[in-house]
Amino acid sequence: MDDGQAWRDEYAIETSATAETIWSIFRDVPGWKTWNAGIEQIDIDGPFAAGTWFTMKPPGEETLRSQLIEVRENVCFVDETRVGDLVIKVDHRIEPLGSARTRIVYAVDAKGPQAAEIGPAVASDFPDVLASLAKLAETRSA
Repeated sequence: MDDGQAWRDEYAIETSATAETIWSIFRDVPGWKTWNAGIEQIDIDGPFAAGTWFTMKPPGEETLRSQLIEVRENVCFVDETRVGDLVIKVDHRIEPLGSARTRIVYAVDAKGPQAAEIGPAVASDFPDVLASLAKLAETRSA
């Protein structure tokens, strides 16, 4: 589709942190705002499990409501945010590389009106977010 109805991209960083350490940071949803500058406030409505909803407020923007649609311990989680007919899914993956290295991948998939504009805007801080996440995970793994 090249009509602005779909957009997808991936961002990745390598780290010496273990999958378990990265997962412990992912699972601590209220703590996300300590390493993700794109979150002013965040609250989760239950356990870190598929089907659980959470609300996130980016600085200077409206609060967004998202749902965890897949959660696989130490492997990945996927959240989905719907704004009208626009659907944005972010797949947060932990990929072991061997020799004590791990890759953290954020894959963004936007579908619907203005996906080609909104997708890149949503993902614009992902390189910084991944760098902060990797730094925190390495500190905790040390």
